[in-house]
Amino acid sequence: MDKVRGASAEQSRSAAAGAPGAGVDGDSDVPIAIAVTSPDLVLPAPDGPAPTAAVFRPPDAQPLETAVAQAALLLDQCGHLVVVYPDALPADYVRRLHSVRSVLESDRVALLPVALPPLAVAVLARQLRQLSLSDLGPGVLASATRLLAHYIYAGAQLASVARFDRVPVGLGPHLTSLLPGVRFGVLVNPAPRLVRPGGGGDDVPGPAYPTRLTVARDGPRKGDDWVLDHLAPGWRVEGVQEISPLPADSARWWGTRRAVEFAAAIPDPSILYQLITSVRREECHWCGLELIGDRCGFCSAAAGAAA
Repeated sequence: MDKVRGASAEQSRSAAAGAPGAGVDGDSDVPIAIAVTSPDLVLPAPDGPAPTAAVFRPPDAQPLETAVAQAALLLDQCGHLVVVYPDALPADYVRRLHSVRSVLESDRVALLPVALPPLAVAVLARQLRQLSLSDLGPGVLASATRLLAHYIYAGAQLASVARFDRVPVGLGPHLTSLLPGVRFGVLVNPAPRLVRPGGGGDDVPGPAYPTRLTVARDGPRKGDDWVLDHLAPGWRVEGVQEISPLPADSARWWGTRRAVEFAAAIPDPSILYQLITSVRREECHWCGLELIGDRCGFCSAAAGAAA
């Protein structure tokens, strides 16, 4: 892809995920910094360049002045900062992010909650990291987050749905969760679906475009694996990347630590770039940034609304 500047995979892996700098090796060669709210949301890139992401820590692990200094440095180096986080992030953590932006009095910080499970948020953040090397403007990249999220197939294999409330779960599955050895297959995005692997009718419609599957589990693989043995070949994924362990927030999100979480997403940044650039752009009436979709990622103004 001629729109994406080259960088070696060795460079992209060498930058520390928690470092305040951004870009390849922490240099300021990336015009848009991507940040996340947990180190395990910074996934390695299977191939091709992907700048690292900055990591903001929770309020009890990072003083406010440190977080403000980190954000100020990112803005100084890169110009704009896009922070991606799960919409289930604790309220005090979300308030901290808004406090950082308020203290800086900056309209160059985009705070983007995403209605996806943790592993899928990490995959989405990796896509944004790859696209930050392109010529997409900050407003377009931030507002493209919702578009890219729609194309991620996210779910999990669960040992129990007794505490799972992300998709409708009837009384029968709740009672079945009490039985030993029971498994459930769950798809939460782009459309919810709950199945019983091996019980018939466990086919889950997959993406109609090439994807790579990212998988995280609570421990070593044991016995049959619905995700790798059934979904992966059924969806004809182009490759599988296994991550260990599960993201820290996965147990809370799925209601159990006995989970095999997965996210199937478009791996090629050139295809993502074409997808984004095929959408009509307009100028935000409030902050002046170019955007796609119905809302600006930086000032949250609705697209097309009168000033």
